[in-house]
Amino acid sequence: MNSSAVQKLLFVLVFVSTGASAQQNTLPPFVRDSLDAYVNRALKEWQMPGVAICIVKDGKPVLMRGYGVRALGSADKVDENTLFMIGSNTKAFTATALGMLANDKKLSLDDKVQKWLPGFRLENPLASNEVIIRDLLCHRLGLETFQGDFTYWTSNVTRAEVIQRLGVIKAPYSFRTRWGYTNAAFVAAGEIIPKVTGQPWEEFVKESLFVPLKMERTHALASEIGAAPNAASAHTTVNGATALIPYCAIDNLAPAGSISSSVSDMSHWVIAQLDSGKYEGKRVIPYSVIQTTRVPHSILGSRAGTRFTNGHFSLYGLGWDLSEYGGKLLVGHTGGVNGFVTSVALMPEEKLGIIVFTNTDQNSFFQAVKFEILDAYLNLPYRNYDSVSYDSYRRSTEERSSWLKAKRDSIALHLPQSLPLQGFTGSYHNEVYGDMSVALEHDSLIMHFSHHTMTGHLEGLGGNRFLCTYSDPEMGIKEIPFTVEGGKVRSVTVRVDDFVEFTPYEFVKK
Repeated sequence: MNSSAVQKLLFVLVFVSTGASAQQNTLPPFVRDSLDAYVNRALKEWQMPGVAICIVKDGKPVLMRGYGVRALGSADKVDENTLFMIGSNTKAFTATALGMLANDKKLSLDDKVQKWLPGFRLENPLASNEVIIRDLLCHRLGLETFQGDFTYWTSNVTRAEVIQRLGVIKAPYSFRTRWGYTNAAFVAAGEIIPKVTGQPWEEFVKESLFVPLKMERTHALASEIGAAPNAASAHTTVNGATALIPYCAIDNLAPAGSISSSVSDMSHWVIAQLDSGKYEGKRVIPYSVIQTTRVPHSILGSRAGTRFTNGHFSLYGLGWDLSEYGGKLLVGHTGGVNGFVTSVALMPEEKLGIIVFTNTDQNSFFQAVKFEILDAYLNLPYRNYDSVSYDSYRRSTEERSSWLKAKRDSIALHLPQSLPLQGFTGSYHNEVYGDMSVALEHDSLIMHFSHHTMTGHLEGLGGNRFLCTYSDPEMGIKEIPFTVEGGKVRSVTVRVDDFVEFTPYEFVKK
């Protein structure tokens, strides 16, 4: 190599080194000096296998980093291209896709849903006729948060059946009077897309958003992540320890939560969101669509924020949460499916975006680190959000363990049940869910569900009460009471973990 070539090489090396150093120097001290230690501490504390974080500032990623491993017991490291299921961060893609169709005059967000889905019904016939597309995208149908989700979650119910079941769920609130997070509404919204375009939701989202944003590793369907290279595995907590679980089979809820992506790919989405819909100088999303999705449509509460920083509003746009943090508008969403919890946050006034992906669903770290990074960029004091979150989690875990121990102690007493075990067996029906049966197998009562492969193992607590342990750990361990009238079982009230649904189901014996 001649001297001229050597000089050029040295110049390039110095330039690259200086550029990297300059970029590091622009990072807030917490991000530059403490973030790695903060995350690595959390990995051990929360028993998280892996984490991926990306920070976008002023139109480009300034930090993109993976921590830990893709699967428990594996040596495969998480990096910026590792795929995670993003859960309900899918919803902003669905809302944006419909906004783009409205921008192209192919539909109106004020169209009545029955114009595109003539069979669409709610239990309230007046509401059925008045529901517009916007209502589906901002959770104002009058349902309780997660109501109906047990029926759909990892079940064999199809998208068409998800929409049909909306028509028999009894909403506890009047139409448009209360916000209630409704995954099935986003399924209905997504199913309007093929009526307009002839393309399934997954194909339209890919062609209109993933491809122009160069999100080349992003998948629309949950069924695709299993065969994808460099994918994080799903984990939850079982008996106090982190355990591998299957990927969440929710393609029936795809427009509400089935996308999987990496922080690298998602940075393209965030860059476009912060730059009026442009990526690499090209308009991908019309700015009017960006604005439309951020218009408040539903009121969650009069105050928002955290233990340390209060905001003055908590609202919902179309697929986005809207709140105030540190005196600035915060646009964002979280996502949770079996084995993953994630966060995407945008602070448009600061041209700041934060993406946090984790591959266990039992942590609050994904939110804590987001607020820590926001504080760092807003020059707010360090709060140690993660420590506060973990202390709260530890207390609730201890309370749950005490509750479960008390139930186990009751089981050990062999308290008499109000009927012989055979009296509880039979076929049961719930109008929303469908059929369930209870069978006596090897001297134990086992619940079988027509739309799930899981079972529920019932152990006697005395009287009409049983402790139900579901074979799917995501459904939890719950106390199940039977209603007995005249010496016969009339019904059983079934509950699952709040992560899936809060609302109980009464199954009436046939």
